[in-house]
Amino acid sequence: MAIGLVAQPWWVNFLILVPPLAWLSWRRDGLSVTAGQLAFSGIFAAAFGIVEAVVVVYLRAATGLLPGYQGTLADVARMSGQFYVQSQAIAQFPKSLLTLEVLREAATILMLLSVAFLTSTKARLRAAVFLWTFAIWDIVYYAGLWATVRWPLSLRDADVLFLIPVPWISPVWFPLLVSVLALGAVLLSRVTPPEI
Repeated sequence: MAIGLVAQPWWVNFLILVPPLAWLSWRRDGLSVTAGQLAFSGIFAAAFGIVEAVVVVYLRAATGLLPGYQGTLADVARMSGQFYVQSQAIAQFPKSLLTLEVLREAATILMLLSVAFLTSTKARLRAAVFLWTFAIWDIVYYAGLWATVRWPLSLRDADVLFLIPVPWISPVWFPLLVSVLALGAVLLSRVTPPEI
């Protein structure tokens, strides 16, 4: 019996190892990250997830890949879920906008990294805050898409996760699982920092 891969390209599947490996590296000494650092970086990530979802809805409408966008959000939600297939949309995406999409993705990662670097001077805390914000951003992004256009219809729907350096494609449940595991790794490794 062969083991099937969840994501393409094959190496994207290794992302599932990032949260448990991070937890293993943090568990002995713990993470001295405050509740405030997690809360404020989490607020940023959630707000940014909504912005990203809205940008994707705009891009779909601008490229003609979003049925019903001339009507209300209810019209879009009713029509888009049954017609829109994210993993196939990449082939229909105009080349001129594809470059902008790659730049948007790079800017997203830089913004999340910037929050991590502003939070701490220690590499392990920066890594934890990056995983924390990335996970919240990702979860809220999918929730925002579902709330506005009712996509994905199912956690099994295929999605294009990133385009850098090549398109990463997987079912929606895969990045959500990695995100939940990342949140758990940070929370389970957290220790109360000493009072200053």
